[in-house]
Amino acid sequence: MEFDILLPTAVFFLTAVSVLLYQRFKERFTSVFGGEKITVRDAVLMVVFMGLMVTAIVFIPKRAVEVLFISAYSYMMFSFTYILLKKWYVAILPPILLILFYTFYWELLIFNIFVIVFAIMIPIYLGTLFSWKTTWIFAALLTLMDVIQVYGTGFMGESATKMIELKLPVALLIYTFPGGKMIGLGLGDLFLAGLLAVQTALKEGRKAGILTAVMIGIAVFIFEAVLFNTMFVEFFPATIVVVAGWIAGIGVTRLIHSRR
Repeated sequence: MEFDILLPTAVFFLTAVSVLLYQRFKERFTSVFGGEKITVRDAVLMVVFMGLMVTAIVFIPKRAVEVLFISAYSYMMFSFTYILLKKWYVAILPPILLILFYTFYWELLIFNIFVIVFAIMIPIYLGTLFSWKTTWIFAALLTLMDVIQVYGTGFMGESATKMIELKLPVALLIYTFPGGKMIGLGLGDLFLAGLLAVQTALKEGRKAGILTAVMIGIAVFIFEAVLFNTMFVEFFPATIVVVAGWIAGIGVTRLIHSRR
């Protein structure tokens, strides 16, 4: 029987770190956004925009995709660092490092380091904008969009392949252990896992957020075991796995609370 412990462990680690760091720096981001929350309409529009971007990437020239993503990543790193440190001359360093590494020394280790940074940074950056209600709606719609773009249009696989060929940090690419197979998990899936765990921590407490991270990691482990031993698919809507782990985490949390 084939299985993997490295990717599930990485997912758990990144998700748990997002929870811990969000609680540490929550007040700074709340002060920036003024406590405002996205509405249901905003959540719907976000998913629609993400779906359109997946489609557009298939048809946009490669150079334009490179410029678009590196610019967006650079802006996000600058604004995130500036919010934390309030020093612009420090905040410009992460984008500069990204551009220099991407241009001159873009090895797999460096690639994955930046994926890890974004996977932790994005849930912290956006977590304060979501409420419990909009989190559920966003997760459901994002999963539906993922399924449609993977199995319906096929654009998710095409866009992911194109971006990975351009070596853009859009997926965590690691070798399974044991086994040594290369496997990847999209940055969007990692962002969703972090967002769900952060929101669970806000709703049910920090322990519930960490438990959610554990259950998402277990869900990834089970999915990989089934995938390796029964079938092979090049692309799969991993948001299903993330949401399943999240729901399991909420269920275990509620069970523990009820027994107490």
